[in-house]
Formats: sequence, C-alpha cells, structure tokens
Amino acid sequence: MPKLDKFYMSEALKEARIALEKDEVPVGCVIVHEGRIIAKAHNQIKLLKDPTAHAEMIAITQAASHLQNERLLKTTVYVTIEPCSMCAGAMVLGRVERMVFGAPDPKTGAAGSVFDITRSKKLNHRIEVTGGVLEGECADIMREFFNKKRGRDIV
Repeated sequence: MPKLDKFYMSEALKEARIALEKDEVPVGCVIVHEGRIIAKAHNQIKLLKDPTAHAEMIAITQAASHLQNERLLKTTVYVTIEPCSMCAGAMVLGRVERMVFGAPDPKTGAAGSVFDITRSKKLNHRIEVTGGVLEGECADIMREFFNKKRGRDIV
C-alpha cells in the first residue's frame, strides 16, 4: 500500500472525527488532485436535513468547483467507509480515476461488498479501487458511533 494512501486516509479520518463530534455517522472524505487535497468533507445529513449530504457527495461538489469542471480527471477519492451506490455512482459520473476506502460496508457498499458500481463493465467508466487502508481505525470509529447509539459500552 502506498505510503501516501495512509496519509490521505488519516486526513479523511480527521473529517470522520468531526462528524462524530457532531453526532453524524462518522464518514470522512478527501479528494486529491496532482498531490494536493482539493476537497474535504464529512457527513452532514442531519445538519442539512438532506439524505444526499454524504461526505463523498459534498467533497465531489467541492472538487468540481475547485477544478471548475464536472469531470474529476486525475483525482483520487479517499473515504473512510466503502461508498454507497449513490456516492459510487457520482464518482463514476465524475470520472474519478481512483478511489481508496478504509473499511468495507457489508450492508450498502457499492465497491464490491454488495454491488460493484465502480468497476461495472455495463457503465462507461471504471474506477481503480483500493480497499482496507487504515481499515481498523476506520471501522473502530463507526463501531464507536453505533455502539453509543445503541447504548452499549465501546468494545
């Protein structure tokens, strides 16, 4: 695993921690273009009262604005949890080159766990995917959030 993948995922984890502090599902995302972070976001679904306000969607909007282009060519998206079908679909539509995620999502993951939108031959663009970067830390923050919600001690 490239050393930079760990660095950028740690930046995404910082965003996830912000979401955790705000009682949002702790997902964080950063988008990198030519070695620079051009977007960073965390889930804001409750704050914005918007079911589409996922970290990835907010970061994609920021990146498109930064690049002044709807195509996110030569970008890598780092996200703490495997993206859902909406977010993976937006990455395909935006022509993201590569996506790196931390922990898999066996319930809604669309980069191989439940669906694989990112590499479907039926779509007109495929994304290079790397999973499992800082997987333990990414899974731990989700576990912490949901255990707290369920009133369980953190394990």
